[in-house]
Amino acid sequence: MVTARPSLVVMALVASVASGCASELPSDGVARGEALFKNCVQCHGAEAEGSTLMNAPAIAGLPQWYVAAQVTNFQTGLRGAHADDTEGLKMRPMSRTLKSASDVSLVAEYVSKLPVKRGEATLAGDAAKGQAAFATCSACHGADGSGNEAMKAPPIRQLNDWYVVSQLRKFKGGVRAYDPADTSGATMKAMAGAIPDEAAMRDLAAYIHSLPL
Repeated sequence: MVTARPSLVVMALVASVASGCASELPSDGVARGEALFKNCVQCHGAEAEGSTLMNAPAIAGLPQWYVAAQVTNFQTGLRGAHADDTEGLKMRPMSRTLKSASDVSLVAEYVSKLPVKRGEATLAGDAAKGQAAFATCSACHGADGSGNEAMKAPPIRQLNDWYVVSQLRKFKGGVRAYDPADTSGATMKAMAGAIPDEAAMRDLAAYIHSLPL
């Protein structure tokens, strides 16, 4: 496994968040999930709408099972521990402010109930070309991009186009799915490896962004 130490800035931020977590929180339920989510707002936004400035994706409305799985992956180092994953190295210590599986589940539940926020397209891409390439993606993510829990494939139609490209780039380069234990990531790594270049990634992202919510 590839590891790297977070920057002093990130460590200070985590210390501040951990201090805030020590204050009294609701004991259970949606109220606790909402309170815990306040630690995520600084990057992902108050409505989980994401931030291009922070390189933080929109996560509102993603299913609970997927959000919980990704937070757990960050906690364990299955994701976000690669030395070249700048955003992941920030997310990993933040994920560890959630001290129990129950809290992870509650935050994921809260996020899943937020209205989907898909930003405007930011990249130049040819959606028509991307549609042809998407046929391969639809086998797991669905023809409408709505995802498939049984295949551990999340909905992707609400993702920011820039985020789609950044993650395809990471899968293709081995920055994601670097750990053999990440079996679902390995599938994505293979699929991303078949995308010839950055232009093709932008075309694919453009088509995904065109799918109705």
